[in-house]
Amino acid sequence: MKSNSIYLIGSLRNPRVPRLAQELRRLGFDVFDSWYAPGKNADDYWRDYTKARGLSYKEALREYAAQHIFQFDLSHLSRCGSAILLMPAGKSCHLELGYMIGQGKPGYILFDKTPERYDVMVNFATDVFFSKKELFQTLKGGK
Repeated sequence: MKSNSIYLIGSLRNPRVPRLAQELRRLGFDVFDSWYAPGKNADDYWRDYTKARGLSYKEALREYAAQHIFQFDLSHLSRCGSAILLMPAGKSCHLELGYMIGQGKPGYILFDKTPERYDVMVNFATDVFFSKKELFQTLKGGK
């Protein structure tokens, strides 16, 4: 596990993911964001493909491609020393953040704006931020 490695968690539909990854790399961090490469429709295409094959959601989760992708992401979650959840993001992103925190690793949330619906369970996160500047300062050990 690399202490300066960050698993950048986010939505395939969030165009800010690769930009934030680049900024973090410029600060000297090893950032994993390669999960973003399949594009914003990857989950929809996978769903449609497995439905066309007659698979239920449960069956689709157990088939080879899903297990391969899951193991790929899990291996990088496990090797990284911390995680940042870039909002807005969906359910799987929150599961990934929960996994990291459950492993005893720091997990941060970077909000794009104050959420309309407050959620006290965000307190599981190591910290929450509404500005990249404050997040970067914390990551560099300045807080």
